Amino acid sequence: MGKKQHQKDKMYLTASEWSQLYGGKKIVGSTAGAEFRRLPFDHCSLSLQPFEHPFCTPEGVVYDLMHIVPFLKKYGVDPATGKPLDKKSLIKLNFTKNADGKYHCPVLFKVFNENSHIVAIKTTGNIFSYEAIEQLNLKNKNFKDLLTDEPFTKNDIITIQDPSNLDKFNFNNFHHVKNKMFVSEDLEPDQEGDNYRNLKSVNSVTRDVLEELKKEAVNKKVEKKDEEKRKADKFNAAHYSTGAVAASSTSTAVDPSTYHEAAILDDDTVRYAKLKKKGYLQIVSNLGPLNIELHCDMTPKTCENFIKLGKSGYYDNTIFHRSIKNFMIQGGDPTGTGNGGESAWTKPFRDEFKPNLSHQGRGILSMANSGPNTNKSQFFITYRSCQHLDKKHSIFGRVVGGLDTLNKMEKIETDKNDKPKEEIKIIKIIIFMDPYQEVDDELAKLRAEEKSAAEKALIVNKEPKTKKLKTYHQGVGKYINSAAIENSDTDGVLDTKKKKTITGKFGDFSNW
Repeated sequence: MGKKQHQKDKMYLTASEWSQLYGGKKIVGSTAGAEFRRLPFDHCSLSLQPFEHPFCTPEGVVYDLMHIVPFLKKYGVDPATGKPLDKKSLIKLNFTKNADGKYHCPVLFKVFNENSHIVAIKTTGNIFSYEAIEQLNLKNKNFKDLLTDEPFTKNDIITIQDPSNLDKFNFNNFHHVKNKMFVSEDLEPDQEGDNYRNLKSVNSVTRDVLEELKKEAVNKKVEKKDEEKRKADKFNAAHYSTGAVAASSTSTAVDPSTYHEAAILDDDTVRYAKLKKKGYLQIVSNLGPLNIELHCDMTPKTCENFIKLGKSGYYDNTIFHRSIKNFMIQGGDPTGTGNGGESAWTKPFRDEFKPNLSHQGRGILSMANSGPNTNKSQFFITYRSCQHLDKKHSIFGRVVGGLDTLNKMEKIETDKNDKPKEEIKIIKIIIFMDPYQEVDDELAKLRAEEKSAAEKALIVNKEPKTKKLKTYHQGVGKYINSAAIENSDTDGVLDTKKKKTITGKFGDFSNW
């Protein structure tokens, strides 16, 4: 281990060797602080924080719109490179998120990470993995956007992240970091008590942790103010407890609790357990009506989403944007492109698969999606059996009337992108039977009756007021009626029953 033979030649590193020769040696001088410090691909290169409205330069440096515009107004240069830059050169980026809220490739559905090769198409701003562009565009010489079919050239491919070349993510070399260029007065380094200046002395990981803790603290304050504690009743009380007693007895981080409290079931769990009926509605199109039966008792979440969107008029005046003969017809996208739409809760919801529901036969109503648990508003109706879609798309209804209308839809010709040449439009949706409203009304009635019964029981259980005693005279014994005592026939002697004397003789056995 030592540098010289027979001198400090030990089988381990000494403290001096570690601090002077190997990994413990600290960099001093002009090179101090210039080590590689990587910025994640989903962070703004100016604010060094996660972006919300991403834009990039022709070189692929990503900025948040809210930060780059004021900087360009003040300095007119690229914050990362120091080269002249104007707002017109910025390109809007369209990142795609999966159901877990993580950025991924919309074609291969691979989640992006620090080792992903990420590219953008300049003409559309859509983000893909380089693997998808290489396999489907470059090798096939098909220079059309994989989502919009908009043409582009090879020079329009912008590299956002290349794991083999990460120099542009070293924010220690950024022009605005080296020259301490600030825009907001709150971030000026000369301001007294400036938190931003203090955080510059710590590493990026620590700064990210502090920011996350700050966000969590703000969220907890908002939750405490806005959130009202739900109370358990006989409808939503679970058969198990919250576990607060066990948690408080085994952890000092939990507030002490000495009584068991029933856990509260989710509202949807309570409502869906009472659903026993089917739902019925009519899709009124420009080619005729389609009568639909919804399996509310088997796929309650999916059916409720469809009924809510239908009631709100979300589907009104939308088109069926895709039709494939002998397969299916798809609609439910307000944009008419197949890339839009949102659920009744604005977020994608889970799949609902049932073994007794299959894409067998004509007129099956099922949800369109972009992957597992990504259901929104788009749906399709089958022209024929397609059982290969089972356990991939949630079946939630079937056509029970208006098959002639479905025949008309199938006969309409389509273009090369399977879009009908004649417009097939949903005029409106008429709800005939909404079992969810019936369940909500029933639960509200039962809860009102329970509350009324509890109030009556509370009144009955109240102790009655003590009756005021009658006073016969003043002084000691004023509540005793002396006249009644004098007129009584009793002589004050208590009658006592005579006890039967039991002899110790057996008798003569004459009764035998």
